[in-house]
Amino acid sequence: MRVRLVRMRYGNPAKHLRVIAVTGTNGKTTTVNYLNEILKEAGYTTAMFSTATIEIAGQTRRNDLNATVASTAIMQRFFRRAKKAHVDFVVMEFPSHAIHQHKLEGVPVEMAIMTNLTQDHLDYHKTMEAYAEVKSRLFAQNPKYIVLNRDDEWFEYFNKFPAQAQKITYGEHADAEAHIDRVKLYRKGTEASITIDHQTKLELATNLPGKFNVYNMTAAVCAAYLLGVPLKDIVEGAANLESVPGRFERVNTNTPYDVIVDYAHTPDGLEKILTAVKAITKNRVLLVFGATGDRDKEKRPIMGEIAARLANRIFLTDEESYNEDPAAIRKMVYDGIERVRSGAVKTTEIPDRRDAIAKALRLAAKGDTVLITGMGHEVYRIINGERVPWNDAEVVKELLKKA
Repeated sequence: MRVRLVRMRYGNPAKHLRVIAVTGTNGKTTTVNYLNEILKEAGYTTAMFSTATIEIAGQTRRNDLNATVASTAIMQRFFRRAKKAHVDFVVMEFPSHAIHQHKLEGVPVEMAIMTNLTQDHLDYHKTMEAYAEVKSRLFAQNPKYIVLNRDDEWFEYFNKFPAQAQKITYGEHADAEAHIDRVKLYRKGTEASITIDHQTKLELATNLPGKFNVYNMTAAVCAAYLLGVPLKDIVEGAANLESVPGRFERVNTNTPYDVIVDYAHTPDGLEKILTAVKAITKNRVLLVFGATGDRDKEKRPIMGEIAARLANRIFLTDEESYNEDPAAIRKMVYDGIERVRSGAVKTTEIPDRRDAIAKALRLAAKGDTVLITGMGHEVYRIINGERVPWNDAEVVKELLKKA
């Protein structure tokens, strides 16, 4: 009822907007940013609301709300500004919390895009089945278009929902309608070949490294294809995306080693970023990471195990403890690290995050990569219920400036 009243107070501005909703566990932010760039290249005026950035008619700002979707009132103000700017499309993330809490109730969704479904938010949803059910409510609205990841293990679950007009699937699976034929990884970017409907071939290049970003890019390409965006604009638009704050963000350090900041905070996200970084790193990957408090506790040892399996050195540190004991959080992560032979040997526990980053930077050598995960684009941390100004990339720059 409250959501409806707030919507009415702002005049229900989303009613006549063409909204494209991106949901899933990982990749939402990057997919939204890719599609936003493609649509702008095609000459459309857009609005974008993602975890990392908010944009209306080309005016961009960092999302400092510490939430993918803000309060109902803030979202209605966003829609009202988008309407006044006469945008052609609104591209935004639809996370499970927002769907479950009806924050976006009444927002008409023309297209629904699913990136993947992996373990996360089980502190809130309790089971993967319940998590999936909440996500499925977006597709149950019978949107005009649907885009699905054919390689995701939950594909069949979401594929049962029909689209009013057209549905398209993407991935490396033989039955994917947008088939990823080839992926070429580089230190500062990626090339990919995609064939749509067995006949339309696209050669794509992106500034974002990693195979997982090819999937995010392909999801956006499929969405644009369904909307009838010219192929040349799809190719150019994908290439236009230079970076996304906190998403495989390469910090400009002028050092003989690389420093990358990423938001990875789930087992799947951590595994994908570590795999991608290892593929483009000549020598060692030094990982600085931890886990968030007041969140799914089951994933902590899983992430520890993944870190021990893929990183060469680990600096286990605090992230956002919220109202939990940070030492207890680290202990759960460390339990997973110990499951891997040599995991404990390669791990140094440093509670203070700044000290942990400083230690990793001091030990990094030519050809190494320092990977800092968990906080990504965030501009503050919540510790003992209080906001503390913080940004991993800025901390790196400060430390190197003092060195």
